Order: sequence, then structure tokens, then C-alpha cells
Amino acid sequence: MSAESHNPGTCNIASALVEQASLQGNNVAIHYPLGKRRGQVRYASVTYSDLDELSNDYAHGLVEYGIGRGVRTALMLTPGLDFFAMFFALFKAGAVPVLIDPGIGIKPLKQCLAEARPEAFIGVTRAQLARKILGWAPGAKLVTSGPRLGWGGLNTRQLGKLGQKHPGAAMADTQPDEMAAILFTSGSTGIPKGVVYRHRHFVAQVQMLQSAFNIQPGEVDLPTFPPFALFDPALGMTTVVPLMDPTRPARADPELLVQTINRFDVSNIFGSPALLNVLGRYTEAKSIQLPSVRRVISAGAAMPVATIRRMQKTLLDDAEVFTPYGATECLPVASVSGTELDSEIERRTAAGEGTCIGRPVSPNNVKIIPVTDNVVESFADTLELPVGITGEVVVHGPTSTDSYWQRDEQTQLAKITDSEGRTWHRMGDAGYFDTEGRLWYCGRKSQRIINGQEVMFADQVEAIFNVHPEVARTALVGIGTQGRQTPVLCVELLHKVTRHRRERIRTDLLQLGRNNSATALIKHVLFHKAFPVDIRHNAKIGREKLAVWAAGKLQ
Repeated sequence: MSAESHNPGTCNIASALVEQASLQGNNVAIHYPLGKRRGQVRYASVTYSDLDELSNDYAHGLVEYGIGRGVRTALMLTPGLDFFAMFFALFKAGAVPVLIDPGIGIKPLKQCLAEARPEAFIGVTRAQLARKILGWAPGAKLVTSGPRLGWGGLNTRQLGKLGQKHPGAAMADTQPDEMAAILFTSGSTGIPKGVVYRHRHFVAQVQMLQSAFNIQPGEVDLPTFPPFALFDPALGMTTVVPLMDPTRPARADPELLVQTINRFDVSNIFGSPALLNVLGRYTEAKSIQLPSVRRVISAGAAMPVATIRRMQKTLLDDAEVFTPYGATECLPVASVSGTELDSEIERRTAAGEGTCIGRPVSPNNVKIIPVTDNVVESFADTLELPVGITGEVVVHGPTSTDSYWQRDEQTQLAKITDSEGRTWHRMGDAGYFDTEGRLWYCGRKSQRIINGQEVMFADQVEAIFNVHPEVARTALVGIGTQGRQTPVLCVELLHKVTRHRRERIRTDLLQLGRNNSATALIKHVLFHKAFPVDIRHNAKIGREKLAVWAAGKLQ
């Protein structure tokens, strides 16, 4: 184990924790819940110095145990002290964390682990039990947070004691282009893919998030999506881990969230649209304000303007609601604040022009190129489409990743190299720039519907129908072979209605479709009780599943 100072070329996100420990060592880094007693949530706290010291112990212990430089390590811990300490310990040890969202389901989880082939597996007791029963990660070195039930390895207490034999700082001299982690996508629109992160990507992400949202050390964050909580110590923010199931954000208790926000004077909230919808509806109904909150950041899916407006009502006038745009492969790409979404932008969205997702986050370079499902061999300026023309969004920037783990074909499809050797990531989204330099999102490229010369993008089309007062949301799907697809509008209503009223709504929607040239081809409207959605954010609609359902209905 070598100290970072030994090599000035070292690039490691864990050094940000070391820096914060030196600047605000006695300040609380994490408040984490211990459970509920008599209706009150009990919290424990750890300072920056203590978190840095514990991660040093774990890092030394990992190396001693054989989990060192370059060792792929599946990390399946629940949000809490070990979650943060082990994450930074793995970086300090130079190991390669493999992060997979456990909410994606057993089958895709098994597939991800089979692809990653982790050489070590660090998890809570429940995760280790599942690993043993289901045969995950055979032969891996094991570390358990919690009781071990006969599967060997070490627990985190033993690991820490092992590391204490090597007192002092721990920091592998990892290099900017060295593999830092493998982060699997949610697979909401396909098979989950392992995104290869290099150390420079994490360092750049922290710098860009700090700059884009003016995040200051000493702020207090309530992150309701665990992976993003991991950035907090590097940003100098105090993390308040909420008592909730992070895989079920739509079921979060809004009363408990409000209590937590007020208890810790939370200044920043990070959550999915599903969670913020629950919180916003509750605060609106109860006329609650959240005076400590300066900033709300939503990601994972597009946030409806109505949800943005509700959240803005709960905040003071100088606070902002941000909806950044990005992906696991490149984050952040662009961002827009709620105050920028004026009535004119809302009108354009309702007219079918797409969703405004703001301006590119500096120093990203974002371009629009023609839509194709084929490999694009090289990037040239001649590919770029003019302002106002819809195409595929591509981006080059400090956080643009360059490959997928063990997926050469997918890498070839998603990446473009230019004449300077830079990698451009194809977002897989359709969009365009307006004359003001703002980026507009039209929908996923893979979900577009082609009928002859007509091309329909889901986000543009659905917005036209979502204005109906009795519609919760809609989903455009295509039935039939590409090029001759029949567009079908699937509808989820706000409330249960009579059959007669449902037919009235169907008539209304078809009329809305006829009034717009972009939707005139839609002749079929189907009502669905509850759309399939991604587990992680409860917001991305499973249009592929809906298409199969719709095809069965129209047979």
C-alpha cells in the first residue's frame, strides 16, 4: 500500500475524503438510522475523521486479505456506515468495486454477477445468504457486514482488526486511466451492461456536480438513491441516510421524510421523480414548507412539470429544483432548473415538441447526429445536424466512459472515436437543440415507431395526450415489424372510472390525436391498470412489456 503523496500522478476519488477529513474532521459525515423506537427513528453519527480512519482500517485489511489492486469486488451493502466506509476502502486499496442494483431482480442480478466474475464478494448477511443459495460468485473471497452463517471469510469487524496491524493512511497510487469500478446499468430498456469507470471519471463527476449545482462543503444532503450518496463525503456534504426502502421510492413515507429534513436541517434532497411526487403531494396537501432546503435534484427519469411545481411550492423563493440529464455511462450531461421551465416551454411540450432538459453542463460537448441503429465508425463535424433537427444525442466530456465490461459489440454500438482519439458516447436518446442553445429530449431511440415515412418518438407523442385531466400518464408502443409498425397509445388513468366514462376518455384522446399531425396515425387507445416500471426509480415505463401486452389485446 503506498501513500498518494508518493506519486503525484495518482488519481483516486478517495483522496477527496482524506481532504475533507483534514478540513472538517470533527464535523459529521454521516447520520445513519438504527431503526425505530416508539415512533421515533434512532440515528447514529460518524465524523469525517472517523470515516476516514475506518476506511483506512478496512483498506489495509482488504489488502492483507488479498483484495487489493485490480481485484473485482461485488459490493452489496445497505446504506449505513459500512456502505460508505467500504466503498472508500476499496478505492484506497485499489480494488475495483462492482456495483449492481439489487432491485433489478434475481435473474438479471445473476447475469450481471456471471459477467463481472467478481473475485471478492462483500455484502450484508442477506446478500451472502442469497449468494450461497443461488451459487453467485463461486470461489470469491468473502466479507460479511453482519453475522456469518457458515460461509466462511471475514466479517467487517475482523477485517478492521486485521487492518489495524498497519496503522496510518492507506492509498493505492492508482492512475487516471486505470479501471476504478464496474457499474451496471438498470437494464430498464434492455439487458443490464457493466459500465467501466476509470479513476478520472469519478474525480470529474464530483467536480462537475459541485460546479453545476454550486454545492458547498458543510451542506446536509438527504440522498434517497444510495449510489449518489457515495459522492457526499467527497463533496464535503453531511449525508443523512433516510429510513426507507431505496428500491421502492414510490412507497417512501412522506411524513417521515419531512421529519428527517427538519430534524437535520437538510439543504439538499436527491431523489427520483416517483419519490418527489410522493413528497410533493404530501407537502402540498398539508401546506408544509421546507425552509432549510436550498436545492432539490431529481434524476433517473424525466420529472413531470407538475411535480416540479409542487416541490417549488414547498421551498423558499431562492431555492431551486434541478432535473439533470445523463446516464450511467455519462453523468451529468445537461441540466435545467424549475424556474427556467416557463409557460412557453410548457406549451411547447404539450404541443409535442419534447421535454426541455436544459443546457449542457460545462465542459461537456454535446452534438446531435442522424439517428441510426448501426455502428458509427468515426465522428466528424459533418455528422452534426443543424439546430431544430431531431437526431441522436452524443456527448464527449470528462465523464464520458469508453467501454462496457465484456461487451465488445455493445461498446462498438455505443461509442464513437473522433480524429483526436476522443470517445463520444451515444446516449441512445433522440433530441435536438433549439435556437436558445437548450437541449430537448424526444424519447429513447430504441422505442421510436416507424410507419413508412413517419417516425414517432414516445416523449413527444405522450405529452400531447398527458394534458387530459383524467390521464395519469400514457405510453406509446409499436406493434408489428419495424418500418410498418402500428402505433398504439396505452393509457393509465388517475382514478378508476365506469366503462362509459372510459369510452368517453378514449374518444377525447383520439380527438386530441387527430388535432396534431404528429399523432394523426394513432387509431388505437388501450387502458392499462398500472404500467410496468423500473424497480429502481419507479418512473421509467417498461414500453417493451407494454408492447407485448398491447399486441395480445389487439389480436
